[in-house]
Amino acid sequence: MPNTTAMELLKAAVLGIVQGLTEFLPVSSSGHLILVRAALGWKLLADPHLNKMFDVALHAGTFLALVAYFRSDVGRLLAAFLVSLRRGLGGDPYRRLAWIIAVGTVPAAAAGLAGEKVIEERLGSPALVALELILFALVLWVADRRGRQRRDMGRADWGDGIIVGVAQALALAPGVSRSGITMTAGLARGMTRETAARFSFLLSIPIVGGTAAYSLLGLVRHPAVLPPGSWSLFGVGLLAAALSGYVCIRLFLRYLQTRSFTPFVIYRIALGAVLLVWFWVGR
Repeated sequence: MPNTTAMELLKAAVLGIVQGLTEFLPVSSSGHLILVRAALGWKLLADPHLNKMFDVALHAGTFLALVAYFRSDVGRLLAAFLVSLRRGLGGDPYRRLAWIIAVGTVPAAAAGLAGEKVIEERLGSPALVALELILFALVLWVADRRGRQRRDMGRADWGDGIIVGVAQALALAPGVSRSGITMTAGLARGMTRETAARFSFLLSIPIVGGTAAYSLLGLVRHPAVLPPGSWSLFGVGLLAAALSGYVCIRLFLRYLQTRSFTPFVIYRIALGAVLLVWFWVGR
């Protein structure tokens, strides 16, 4: 790739925007990236190892979006966590919340380390993604309608960390949606819609950041030389994911103050149905 074309840069930007939007909406980012690439036949780089590096750049972009939007909360949680090591969990409510988030991070981290190869090799088929889009859309719809929606962030407890954390582990399968399943669990725990989303986003920061760092470490151990000009693809993808992700978080939290998850449920079911038809016709 001696010269990066405008079309290749456009593809990188589109994939970055897809990642930035679908990482935070309850619709599955990994599922959408698989589907966009499969439907359009997009393959930015010939080497699968280099394509994985590109995906790491996209995750780094969404991580930057999270840290930028929640910078105040992140600073307070980190400070509270360090203070709690010396003074315990009493006093500042952020100390307790920091540990609840830490506990909630463990299930997804353990599942990711234990099942990385299985996830990559067996859970990425378009048909399975379609079925998971539909199934977990229905679960979200039930939780949105049946949840009490009375609890705010100040009332988060250890049960929230454990249950939402276990739900986050299920999202390693493409099509489930990390944000979707954790918001579903939050709603089932009686959180308001906005609180469920905020808790989901804060809980995702260690996982999204850790996933990017872990993948980067693996790539460093098995380095591949980037073709000349391909750095621009990585930069465009990362920037597009970061900017679209930041805007998405801001608008989505505002949306949830007055509206329900129903449009996202309808979208997932419709998309899943279209994909199932496309898959069976294609066969």
